[in-house]
Amino acid sequence: MTPSATAVELKSCPLYINGKAVISTGPKDIQHNPATGEAVAEIPRCTPEEISAAIDAAHKAFPAWSKTPVVQRCKVLFKFRELLEANAQELVGLITEENGKTRDEAQGSFDRGIECIEFACGAPTLMMGDTVDRVGTSVDSWSTRYPVGVCVGITPFNFPIMVPLWMFPLAIACGNTFILKPSDKVPRTAARMVELAQQAGMPPGVLNLVHGAKSTVDQLLTDPRVRAVSFVGSSAVAKYIYETSANNGKRVQALGGAKNHSVVMPDADMKSTVAAVMGSGFGCAGERCLATSVVVAVGEIGDPLVKELVRAADNLTVGDGCDVKTGMGPVITDESKKRILSYIELGEKEGAMLARDGRKDAVANGKGYFVGPTILDKVNPESRVAKEEIFGPVLSVIRVKDLKEAIEVVSQSEYGNAASIFTRSGGAARQFTQNVTAGMVGINVGVPAPVAFFPFSGWKSSFFGDLHALGKDGVNFYTETKVVTCRWPD
Repeated sequence: MTPSATAVELKSCPLYINGKAVISTGPKDIQHNPATGEAVAEIPRCTPEEISAAIDAAHKAFPAWSKTPVVQRCKVLFKFRELLEANAQELVGLITEENGKTRDEAQGSFDRGIECIEFACGAPTLMMGDTVDRVGTSVDSWSTRYPVGVCVGITPFNFPIMVPLWMFPLAIACGNTFILKPSDKVPRTAARMVELAQQAGMPPGVLNLVHGAKSTVDQLLTDPRVRAVSFVGSSAVAKYIYETSANNGKRVQALGGAKNHSVVMPDADMKSTVAAVMGSGFGCAGERCLATSVVVAVGEIGDPLVKELVRAADNLTVGDGCDVKTGMGPVITDESKKRILSYIELGEKEGAMLARDGRKDAVANGKGYFVGPTILDKVNPESRVAKEEIFGPVLSVIRVKDLKEAIEVVSQSEYGNAASIFTRSGGAARQFTQNVTAGMVGINVGVPAPVAFFPFSGWKSSFFGDLHALGKDGVNFYTETKVVTCRWPD
């Protein structure tokens, strides 16, 4: 993002406060298309008054919405889902323009977001409590779930539709009101989505949208009217969000970064393994919290595996996500590109062998924010490129002698989002699953992303909080339980 300019006609990006589109009076930044580098829109930074108005709207809408029958709340979400599907091509195109994903990647993330709405529409069952008759003489007891109040969602640039849909449909279905603060790099997709929610019949104040960076976030985290905060982003920011929210009396789920490993055993099927690792490592240009960043090659599989990965990377078409031939798009900003390039240079300095240098790809030296798929081989497990989150299309290959050593390499990471193993051995898969310290495990699966009815279960520095996003954890996060104990005289 760069300061506002008027040399070209730029698209606008509204806020949504109390059911109405609002043009912010705050300062503006310029949004660029990552595939071309061209300026495309002006993105506002909300004023404190606008943020307070959004919180006030959500706070005032909560009493009526929380008392709206859960079936009626879900009817609004069913209509919202219908409108999203009807406008799918527009939204997929917007994701590609803002984020740089290929059309297929954008469509896939859209489809996963739809699944989250469908899960949330099960709220009449998900919110059921428990009942026990005769817990004592003439005494019965039951529990009931209640919404918590005003909820906030702070979402990242890498999934402009999917991650917001992890949050607000479930929160709203449970009877809460919501304020969405999307990444300032990709806010127009969120704005269009909130517009469709209003068309679906979302009452004023139930879903609000604000924009900005740290000052916007801080105001949301410290306002006493906000009861719960959901966040997805880097671990450093996740820790800050968690601590600040908790210190201000809010429940919080803060999903952080990752350094995900794929362990490849000597008996792995080479063709399917290479396809899975390529998709996981270079899909979405490596900008996702479940991307494979480190390949742990066990035993004699190392040389042939690296050879096949390099061959596959050579055949990967990198370019504008709007082109149907493109297999990998750009990274999000020029700053991101420079950071990723610095890690490739660092890897060389740390002694890694550059099996494939994406810096030399023609597309990496033209317009847009492109980095070609890069493979660092024989990486030292103690090196920075092996430990730090790069968040780009760079694979680091570590060689180990056996599965025990592979599990040790994976488990020494400060992160604990995901880990995968590729093998034909049930015993090896079982040993890996039981001993690896990651919250989401794949067996012959490159991106072990849970479906909506399971929690997104990061461990260690990949998650700060007690209740994860989605699944039963998500329902518990967006509700609180009241237990009634009742005695009636005979």
